[in-house]
Amino acid sequence: MKIAMASDHAGYKLKEDLKKFLARKKHEVIDFGTNSEESCDYPDFARPAAEAVAKGVADRGILICGSGVGVTIVANKVVGIRAALAHNTYIAKQSRQHGDVNILTLAGRKVTRAKAHRIVDVWLKTEFSGDERHLRRIRKIEQ
Repeated sequence: MKIAMASDHAGYKLKEDLKKFLARKKHEVIDFGTNSEESCDYPDFARPAAEAVAKGVADRGILICGSGVGVTIVANKVVGIRAALAHNTYIAKQSRQHGDVNILTLAGRKVTRAKAHRIVDVWLKTEFSGDERHLRRIRKIEQ
């Protein structure tokens, strides 16, 4: 799977760790930055990554900032994106099964590497259920 990734300075270390984790799982990562822990603005990196997912350049995306909230807001401004902030595997799984979420967001300052690995692994393995009730809700979101 091709995955667009981006972070701000607060998510940089976790992004770099997850890139290695994803490579070991044979996923291709497109890194939209940032490339250091120097203070920066998350929209500058999250938006291009979200647009890549929306355009089909990447299959899914993972965005990280300090709380995860900022990158979630940015991603959800892009037409065709459904981004969800997951702090645990339950939310990651539900976001895929019920919301067909195509961008996972994480809190770089609150999620450990080990927990992030579990969240990402579950999120990537979980498929959308396709249930009519969920499709109906997604169509309403898209309107």
